[in-house]
Amino acid sequence: MITSIPEGLDEQQTEILKAFVNYDEVTWNIWFTRTGIEDAQPLMTAEAYQRLKNNVDQTVAGHTDGTVRLAVTSVYLTSPDDSPPKATVQVCDDQTDLVDYDADGNDISDPGTLQVRYEIIITMVYEGGTWKEAAEEYLSTNECTV
Repeated sequence: MITSIPEGLDEQQTEILKAFVNYDEVTWNIWFTRTGIEDAQPLMTAEAYQRLKNNVDQTVAGHTDGTVRLAVTSVYLTSPDDSPPKATVQVCDDQTDLVDYDADGNDISDPGTLQVRYEIIITMVYEGGTWKEAAEEYLSTNECTV
């Protein structure tokens, strides 16, 4: 659930934000259900998709419950003249409501990595006529607010 976005975004920033939100919703659905990874492929660069696939493949069978709250703090077109053009989306990703379950329904949540708030910068690249997620950089843990 998105709790806030920056005011005054121009048309291109709005397009970048919409692409990020779509990517974020699809990938969280993958983590919640442990299914549908192929849905993320068109939303990510090939390298980013492989990274996600590797992470999902290493994850214990089961599911995640709860609500992720997301505050978008900035959307910047950082390298418009690069090929491909690049942008960043900075967020506070509040996962404090999440609970991770194994296939037998046992709570296997790790409060140090799951039930926290992360400040993250997501790099988006313009590839194949659309903005795609290319990388994530974690800036802080439990320092941002939603």
